[in-house]
This record gives sequence, structure tokens and C-alpha cells, in this order.
Amino acid sequence: MHTITLREGADLDGFRQAVRRLAAARTAPDKVLWSVGAPSLFGDDATPASDNGAPIFLPQAVGQLIETVVCHSDPERYALLYRLVWRVLNGERALLDQHADPLVHRLERLDKAVRRDIHKMHAFLRFRALPPAPPGPDGGERYIAWFEPDHHIVEAVAPFFVERFESMVWTILTPKGSLHWDRQRLITGPPAERPDALALDRFPDDRFAEGWQRYYESTFNPARVNPTAMRAEMPRKYWANMPETAAIPALVRSAPARVQAMLEAEAAIPRRRMPEKAVAAMARQAPESLAELNRLIQRSEPLVPGATQAVLGEGPEGAAIAIVGEQPGDQEDREGRPFVGPAGQLLTAALEEAGIDRGGLYLTNAVKHFKFVQRGKRRIHQSPTAGEVKHYRWWLMTELGFVRPRLVVTLGATAALALTGRPVAVLRERGPMAFDGWNGFVTVHPSYLLRLPGEEERRRAQAEFVADLRRASALA
Repeated sequence: MHTITLREGADLDGFRQAVRRLAAARTAPDKVLWSVGAPSLFGDDATPASDNGAPIFLPQAVGQLIETVVCHSDPERYALLYRLVWRVLNGERALLDQHADPLVHRLERLDKAVRRDIHKMHAFLRFRALPPAPPGPDGGERYIAWFEPDHHIVEAVAPFFVERFESMVWTILTPKGSLHWDRQRLITGPPAERPDALALDRFPDDRFAEGWQRYYESTFNPARVNPTAMRAEMPRKYWANMPETAAIPALVRSAPARVQAMLEAEAAIPRRRMPEKAVAAMARQAPESLAELNRLIQRSEPLVPGATQAVLGEGPEGAAIAIVGEQPGDQEDREGRPFVGPAGQLLTAALEEAGIDRGGLYLTNAVKHFKFVQRGKRRIHQSPTAGEVKHYRWWLMTELGFVRPRLVVTLGATAALALTGRPVAVLRERGPMAFDGWNGFVTVHPSYLLRLPGEEERRRAQAEFVADLRRASALA
């Protein structure tokens, strides 16, 4: 029996290292005892820190599920996740598609519970203003908040609060851990107890509390009062730390009278609108060149916060072929150029093998900003949703209108969705395809090749990718 002891909370790095060692040794799940915190009475496996095992390759969805479920408070989470990894590595790579499987069903419930807990912390945490600090580097206004999550999500939510309140000095205390942000660095700390000083009645002149209460009162809809639904969405356990909840009893009591007053009020005649003027104004604002479009993209805020900058297309106008990828990666976001990371280097090598000059192509992405989740110092790529692809589609189509390629090559399902407006099964539909006003060609994204587990499988898939590029070049 192998005993693995991980640290308290969400020990993602420790779990990954343990899985690598166990997988390398072909250790079955029923031969592993997982524990958290204090060392086991039976002793832990004494494995040198440098002996972490070889990397293992898992489907992206499995990796994302692991990152979420390790945050759950269920003591069996690591055992369940290793059982999932074991089955995926032993021939069940599509296991997560089997939603009726008892293991998958249970892990999906844990995943949903953690995501809901993260949503609640985003929505219901409230900062309170502390007395200003004495003059000095850390002087000025300071803020503190108390929250009681059900799971170990403190580190997972940290990027959200750093991004949202970057200019403030704040501390978040929870029974699961604590965070402190001093405008420059984030410090994680141990679990805490709720200070008595955070009671709502200790902040009679708190501008934050007054602002939250006025906002809630102004958005409260008396015609849609449903106390049961309100308690389900905003459970009472959060009310003690939310100043606006003090207004709820009076708002609920006054709702019938307010609704009656609304019904008795004379209906207002809607004002006639002139859509022709709005359409004409939008037409006048449309960019007149690719350079002007790029300036517009650079000035626009990312749909999902966090990206360093917009990554623009690169290549000559009038290029015979435009290649459209999914979205910038970590390295593209830092350098501000498309296809310069590992997938871009693989694309360059494939183009060279196919006899295509990369400098003569126009390279761009369907989504212009990097979407990611912060895990420690790493920024983990997250695929854009269909709504986010749709948000950026106007930019992409306008961009292609200025470039005027003879053929548009889409790399992967996201780029194909952007050009066709429908989900595309790339491996089944790869090849020539008519896009919206463009001659098109669908093939895989180079990152797909990087994720394939076996060397032989990667060589075969890369040869097919090079063949696709040759076909596209011939069509153009």
C-alpha cells in the first residue's frame, strides 16, 4: 500500500507530482491511500523531490476538472481523481463523455459545487473600510472582508479580486485561508477567525455599506418578489456580511403596495425612435483601413479581463492565404504577436515542410485576447465560449475584408465556428469548406498535435497536418 500525504487545502502541485510517480510505477488506485495534513501513521512514500516521474498527457477537459475538484472539501477527492486519471491512461480517454458513469457523475457534482462556491464568493464578498494607516509606503485607505466558503477556493479566486481591486490595499479573511494585496504583490496566509470588528454595527458611517444598500434598493423589482428563490440564490449564511440585506425585510413588506401603485399609474406613450439615424451613425464609425481597425481593437477592453494586450493579425494585405487560429496564448499575449508560442513554432515548422513561406501569409486569431486561469505563477489557457467567439466575429470579418485573401484556413474548432457560425467537427470535416463569403479550408490546430500522447501518433497527425497545408496552398 502506497500512502500519499498532501498539504491542507487544494494541493494541486502535490497531487500532480504524486500522480506522475504513481503512474510511472503503474500503481493501481486500490493500492494508494490518500491523506491530507498530518503524516499518516503508516508513513509516507519516501520519494526524492527530484523524482517526480515523467509528465503524463491527459485530455484538456480532464486537466480542467482536476484543477477545480482539488479545491473541494471532500476528503475522498484525491482518490476519486486518481481513479479517473488511471482509467483515462488505461484506454478510456473519452471517459468524461460518459456522464452516467458513477465516477464521472460524482466528480461532476464536486466540480459544480466548487464552481458555485467560487461564484458565491465573487458575488457576495463585501469589503469594509478600515481606519487609514499611518503615513508611509503602506499608508492610506485599507479594506478588509470576511467570507465563509464551503471549499478550498481562496487561491482560485485570488486573481479575480486582484484584477477587480488592483488599486486598493485589502485583506480577505476566511476559515480556509487568507489573502493580502498591497497594490504590488499578493500574499497568501493561514486560515483565520472572524474578527469582532467586522460586525455590521461597527461601521455606521461606512461608504461601502451605504453604496451597496442604495444599489440594492434601486435594482429591487417589487413585481418579481420570490423569497424562496431569493434565499436559494443568496443563502442566509452570507447575510451577516452583506450590508444591503438590512433593507430586504422592508422591501419585501412594501412590494405589494409598490406593485399596486405601478398598476394604477397611467401608462406612458412610448417615444418614437428613428433606427435609420443609428444605423447611419454606426456606418460612419466603421474603420476605413486595416490600420484603423487595429487601433480600434487595441483600444477595446478584453471581453474576459486579464489579458495584457490585444494580439493583432500579422502579414501583408492581399495575402493569398489567411490563417485563423483560436486565440493568443501566454507567449503571444506577452509579446503581442500571433503564433510565437509552442503551437506557433510547430506551425512554422509544418509550413516550411509544406514549402509555404510564412512571411507571405496573413496570420490572425478568431479571439484577440488571451483567456486564462491563474494557477500560482502559471496562466492556464481556457478555451473561449461560443458567446465570446461571437463577440469578436465582427472584428475578424472586417479584418479579412481588408486583407482580401483568396483562401481562409481555420485551425481548430473555435476558428471554424467563427467563420461558419456553427460547431464544426474538425477531424470529420477537415478539408475545403465554404465560409461566409470566403473560400475556406478546415484543419486541426497545432496545439492539438502537442497534446497527443504517443510519438508515433504525433508523427502521423503532423504528416496529415502538413498534407492539409499543401492542399490549401494548391487551392489558393
